[in-house]
Amino acid sequence: MEAVAKAKYIRISPRKARLVADAVRGLKVGEALNQLRFTPKKAARLLTKVINSAVANASQRPEVDVDKLYIKEAFVDGGPMLKRWRARAMGRAYVIRKRTAHITVVVDER
Repeated sequence: MEAVAKAKYIRISPRKARLVADAVRGLKVGEALNQLRFTPKKAARLLTKVINSAVANASQRPEVDVDKLYIKEAFVDGGPMLKRWRARAMGRAYVIRKRTAHITVVVDER
């Protein structure tokens, strides 16, 4: 039985977060958390929290064995952008896009 956890409006670029999500997709939960512990990226810390939340959601069902869980899906979608501007030469303005991401993790039993 699968369980889902989502983190929305996270202040990280989706492109950077996808690198970490791709690295743990398909792994057992324990292996994935161990790999994330030694990944020196901000997205690793965020993805760890989402995976732990998905495991906690799965453990609410009595028929689920937490030790057999694996990451069935892990994907990152883009969220809304915060648009800021920076002054440039000759009175121009340059748009800075502060991107957000939605992180989704689905765990299931093997």
